[in-house]
Amino acid sequence: MVTRHVNFNAGPSTLPLPVLERAQREFLDYEGSGMSIIEHSHRGAVYEAVHNDAIERLTRVLQIPDTHQVLFMHGGASTQFALIPMNLRNDAGSGDYIVTGTWGQKALGEAKIVATPHVAWDQSVEGRYERLPKQDELNLRPDAPYVHLTSNNTIMGTQFFELPDTGAVPLVVDMSSDILWRPIDVSRFAMIYAGAQKNMGPSGVTVLIMRKDLIEGARKDIPKIFRYGEVAKANSLQNTIATFPVYMVRNVLAWIEEQGGLPAMERHNRAKGEAIYGAIDGSDGFYRCPVATEDRSVMNVVFRLPSEALDKKFVAEATAAGLVGLKGHRQVGGIRASIYNAMPLDGVERLVDFMHRFAQAN
Repeated sequence: MVTRHVNFNAGPSTLPLPVLERAQREFLDYEGSGMSIIEHSHRGAVYEAVHNDAIERLTRVLQIPDTHQVLFMHGGASTQFALIPMNLRNDAGSGDYIVTGTWGQKALGEAKIVATPHVAWDQSVEGRYERLPKQDELNLRPDAPYVHLTSNNTIMGTQFFELPDTGAVPLVVDMSSDILWRPIDVSRFAMIYAGAQKNMGPSGVTVLIMRKDLIEGARKDIPKIFRYGEVAKANSLQNTIATFPVYMVRNVLAWIEEQGGLPAMERHNRAKGEAIYGAIDGSDGFYRCPVATEDRSVMNVVFRLPSEALDKKFVAEATAAGLVGLKGHRQVGGIRASIYNAMPLDGVERLVDFMHRFAQAN
């Protein structure tokens, strides 16, 4: 029996144990084909069935309407930071950017290289973003080609629970760290994109869910390999896609369906978040969450102890107890517990128990 740690890493992150066990069983001989799935041609019937099943399952789980198409691409969300303005800019410039953390800053930075973006909101305090903007704080342009935001900020620990109203302007959202955490109305989004390695599968593939009219209207004066239209036309097989990560995404989606779909994921995730935030708020100030209460992320819980020395001691003792990946991002320090879909409730309960014991001892 392998002893597994409780993995609180922000990404690549924990995966459901049944998904890992399935991959282990199927790795050498996928469904009697005499080969591993990673050895099959991306244009062969065996892999194509997996590819299309992943698309069909994602469509079913998220209830994606016929107005949208699912794409798989390489390069993570960071590549999309550049490809979005390359594909979607207009002659006047790039989109409106709601900057709520590091990933929004990076997306804006790439857009500045490609075109001229507009900052709709960016109000950090000493480099920290401890809250999200209200609708009346946004400086949105009615003629912008798109509005871009990050739905969940892994480093800052903030999350949008209500999306801004962008009117007729297409809403483009980096959902890398909270896709599939709850049901959403996909029709509200012109484009959702997400690196798989936090809530969908392993690293190596990025999922895009795009409105078909946005794909059709994307620019054609960029190299073909970067055009959304070319990716869509080839069903994401215009070149060799990362086949094993797509296979794993398919298996994670199958696991989500077996658990009861996104309503079950939301109940599961909210219970985990409530347990950790309850431990923080009930610690008489020993633990402190710097995020505005209404904006606290259900995916990435950030908190601090009374001193940096205690932060370090907490991480060291937690790691020794089999609770790994709790060190906060180097940009902000402190503690961060990433509790994506695959994090079991008993893993969170172990952390909460450790938090109580550590506070009493220190």
